[in-house]
Amino acid sequence: MSKQHIGGLHSVKAALNSSASEIEKLLIQKDRRDTRLKELKSAADRHAIVTEEVNRQVLNDLAPGIAHQGIIAVLRSESMGMREDLGKFLHKALELENRQPLLILVLDGVQDPHNLGACLRSADAAGVDAVVIPGKNSVGLTDVVRKVASGAAESVPLFQVANLQRALTELQELGVWIYGAAGEADTSLYDVDLKGHVALVLGGEGKGLRRLTREQCDGLYQLPMRGAVSSLNVSVAAGISLFEAGRQRSITG
Repeated sequence: MSKQHIGGLHSVKAALNSSASEIEKLLIQKDRRDTRLKELKSAADRHAIVTEEVNRQVLNDLAPGIAHQGIIAVLRSESMGMREDLGKFLHKALELENRQPLLILVLDGVQDPHNLGACLRSADAAGVDAVVIPGKNSVGLTDVVRKVASGAAESVPLFQVANLQRALTELQELGVWIYGAAGEADTSLYDVDLKGHVALVLGGEGKGLRRLTREQCDGLYQLPMRGAVSSLNVSVAAGISLFEAGRQRSITG
């Protein structure tokens, strides 16, 4: 099983801050001497993480197509950042004192790593408690996803579940309302009450929500479109939806 890598200054810094124990070693470009790389090496030293200086080509070969910025973290486990026990996580979160309402992002079949990375970044910025994706017909936590997420893949709890419908049922049993984004919905996003425990569900590229997922939602909403285009990229739609939830909560909070 091949190792996974995290490339880029922001992503590696986030991994060192949140999951240093999962990093096997840092590979640093030997002819780079800038301050940010030195700071990351010092952070690795504090966590007793081995650092190696290598040629740029070694980094290019490990992370093809990724702007690694002269540093790559090699992970101990291929599944770093992925979690499985959604129910246990949610129960623990709900037991916290002064618990704010849960905000969950569910992505039903997003297959483009750039879209998943962008969704994770928006989720982090919006203060999402967890992101849920299905185990099948969905991109996992790849090197590209981590790079695009720019550190959010290491900070936002990401759950890849075997059965998405079962996971949605689990959320509903905990008092979480499920709202799915669908272009044909009659209700506008701005008319949905998002102040309580809420999971927002968005479908994958092109196809949108699958039928079973759509039927399990407590309600559907659409983004008001005033121009010539009929739909938005899933990562853009996710960002708009999550920040509307945040706006509503700030008014009541």
